[in-house]
Amino acid sequence: MNAQEPTTTRPYLIRALHEWCIDNGFTPYIAVRVDSSVQVPREFVKDGEIVLNVGLDATSGLLLGNDYIEFKARFAGKVRDIMVPVGRIVAIYARENGQGMAFPPPDDDLDVSQNTEALFSLSEQPSEAQLAGHESSTADRASIHLVPSDSAIHASDEPEPPPPRPPAGAGGRPALKRVK
Repeated sequence: MNAQEPTTTRPYLIRALHEWCIDNGFTPYIAVRVDSSVQVPREFVKDGEIVLNVGLDATSGLLLGNDYIEFKARFAGKVRDIMVPVGRIVAIYARENGQGMAFPPPDDDLDVSQNTEALFSLSEQPSEAQLAGHESSTADRASIHLVPSDSAIHASDEPEPPPPRPPAGAGGRPALKRVK
């Protein structure tokens, strides 16, 4: 009896979130880590990444497959064929509110000496014995953070402002103030 290895969930989650965006009138965007296997206009790649609008109005012939996402899109007025391996997609989100999902970076982007924790299951943290021999400090090691599905993915590096504090002495029930 051959036990077949399960396929990755990434393409299924991408399709589900794409459908969710479309059903709710949002514009689905994908963030892609670009390498030689990604077919996109290189002049639009910044810092090794590109963000693509995969909405129905922006694409033609969109195919969300298990291995590749393929479509035609206009860049600076010129139609281009786009082909992105699913494993190179690092996030899919709605442009309007930032809600979506981020994925771990592609395997070739992991630096084993500094990202040791990313090589272990998310449900178990590595023991000190497993980490022995790696000289990087905890602050130097990158880790993967999961974002709840109802949280927004923010493209900017600016921190969100803290929630407003209630006025001093305001304890108990809220009150309305009448303004004439």
